[in-house]
Amino acid sequence: MYGKRFRLLLAAAALLLIAGCERGAPDAQDLLRAKSAKGEKTKKVIFLMTDSLMPQAIDEGVRKRELPAFRFLIERGQYYKDLVSSFPTMSVSIDSSLLTGKYPDEHRVPGLVWYSAAERKIVNYGTGPMEVLKLGVDPVLADALVRLNGSHLNPKLPTIYEDLARLGYKSGSINGIIYRGRTEHVLSIPKWMNVPTALPETVRVKGPDLLTLGTLSNPFEGEENVPGDGVANKLGFGHDFAFGAVRHLIRTGRLPDFLFVYLPELDRELHKDGPPGLEGVKKLDGQLMALLQAFGSPEKALEEAVIVVAGDSGMTQILPAGQNSEIDLPALLRDYRVLRTGEDVSAETEIVLAVNETMAYVYNLGSGRKSGDIAEALRREPRIDFVAWKEREWIRVVQGGTGRQLRYKAGGTLVDRYRQAWTVELDAKVLDLKTDASRHSLEYGYYPDVLRQLSAALHSHEGDYLVVTAKPGYELADESSPTHEGGGGHGSVGKTESLVPLLIAGTERKPQYLRMVDLKPYLIRLVTGQDGAIDKRLE
Repeated sequence: MYGKRFRLLLAAAALLLIAGCERGAPDAQDLLRAKSAKGEKTKKVIFLMTDSLMPQAIDEGVRKRELPAFRFLIERGQYYKDLVSSFPTMSVSIDSSLLTGKYPDEHRVPGLVWYSAAERKIVNYGTGPMEVLKLGVDPVLADALVRLNGSHLNPKLPTIYEDLARLGYKSGSINGIIYRGRTEHVLSIPKWMNVPTALPETVRVKGPDLLTLGTLSNPFEGEENVPGDGVANKLGFGHDFAFGAVRHLIRTGRLPDFLFVYLPELDRELHKDGPPGLEGVKKLDGQLMALLQAFGSPEKALEEAVIVVAGDSGMTQILPAGQNSEIDLPALLRDYRVLRTGEDVSAETEIVLAVNETMAYVYNLGSGRKSGDIAEALRREPRIDFVAWKEREWIRVVQGGTGRQLRYKAGGTLVDRYRQAWTVELDAKVLDLKTDASRHSLEYGYYPDVLRQLSAALHSHEGDYLVVTAKPGYELADESSPTHEGGGGHGSVGKTESLVPLLIAGTERKPQYLRMVDLKPYLIRLVTGQDGAIDKRLE
């Protein structure tokens, strides 16, 4: 997310720009290598991942006739308002689900912040300046730039870039933080970062054929008609730069078969002002129309490409300061020895917190008490939505404030809309489930796909831990985690944060399920134009 996962990279690149440090020469071969080998007449797929895009803003803007590009795509294509995101609703984990087609229990990226039991340390990909300073710039940069794609993202699980390369197709990523592919690239690390840290001057990574990652990897440097005005665009992270790069690829006939573009600016607006963010969407609409016109006309764009626009997560309106919007987790767990940000885990540490805005992981490091005891300390707070933890093959969920409980496990006679089977006991209303034993059916209410999502989060990495979520209007906090009083927040699993828009234009093919985790095979079919035969080749 622009205000979180890229804040550190932006700060690094800003210092680089101010200091006047030299950047490594761009790899001009990227632009040639990425060009589709299937010919210019084959339809390309452009996926525009827009951080925190919400359907409410699109609907309001279309109704007011202020979004001509969105209106064109809606009228000529498919418009869904209920694409189910991944959980936690944090971009780094969501993108991992999109690009691998798996939930965190398989792709192994649990969130923006999590605790590694093997390394006995907090993994933070860049939440806020206070946490980064306390944790240390070196480990945060190393996790975000090197380990995230190099080892944290399950090496045995292929990304869409790797699968397309195996099938003989070209792909590209513009500023996607999850980018692992089969082509070698070099990230140029400015000198101020690698002295006295352990980061080298250059880092070799594997990505798609075309890889842009801000100023660290910019093959467009020196190319004409790619915007460079403004700090964000000079650093390679702004919308103007991203759209300019796409238009350049279109006009020069160098589009890859599949292009992923990450667009972060709306997230910053919503974190500050709260949802739905119509003003930011109006600006996005103008940039989107310019992209369509780069083909010659919007109509011609849909003849030559499939345009996909999606949000990654929604936002919940956080109550303003003075209305107790911040849930102080260390205060709720005052009877335990909670690790302070920046401290090393020791034999005395009982609890470690990893806060992802409106959700958090709470790790039990041998306090001598069971997870249920920790859950009891948390659930007494009425602003807590629910607390969940593993009990062997079961998952137990307790509702904040009331203490009502539910437990469930995979397998059984209840089948949901995604053909997943479950056994549910105790109070199904805790997760707003509707079950019908006679029909063997299970329906979701306020929490879409919550059984699978919660299970995936609780099996996403090693350790004894609980998942905690906040009720709408509130967010969880550690001593230095960023908060957004009066603005917007996400991370949790409710509809407002989990349901996002999906627009698809330029094809009649429809996705089988409206879940982020199911889009990868759909996108591969759009690129290849094939169905079952491709599935068998990827097994």
